[in-house]
Amino acid sequence: MKVDDLILQLQDLVNDAKSMPFSGGKVLVNSEEVYDIIDQIQEAMPAEVRQAKHIVADRKQILAEANRESENIIRAAEERKKVMLNQSEIVREAQAKAREIVEDAKHKSAEIRKATNVYVDSVMKKAEESLSGQLGEIKKTRANILNSQKNKKD
Repeated sequence: MKVDDLILQLQDLVNDAKSMPFSGGKVLVNSEEVYDIIDQIQEAMPAEVRQAKHIVADRKQILAEANRESENIIRAAEERKKVMLNQSEIVREAQAKAREIVEDAKHKSAEIRKATNVYVDSVMKKAEESLSGQLGEIKKTRANILNSQKNKKD
């Protein structure tokens, strides 16, 4: 029987006992019943105390396990945070490198365009000079032909 039940049984025994007249609220109880209930309380008490100690120990163990688990969760979250920060840093570095590559490509493209324009201008200048020279030769040849036809008519 539980200690609480035995204490209630003891209270019922006292409540049901016959009161003594002119005694100021004293009652007559069967001492054997009282001692029997007290003995039962003493027997039940260590079991309940042991059970309470087990509950306290279990509580401490559960709290310790919960603390370990929370520490593991915090550590895992911190590691995840580090990984995410590292990934963010890698992305930032990749974006910076990509911007650098694009700027370099634009610069090289401008240099190639400039060099191409210089080359094309040089080729066209040579063609113009060559054509001017040939045009001069053509004009001389025509003039000679016209002169030779005039000389033959005379």
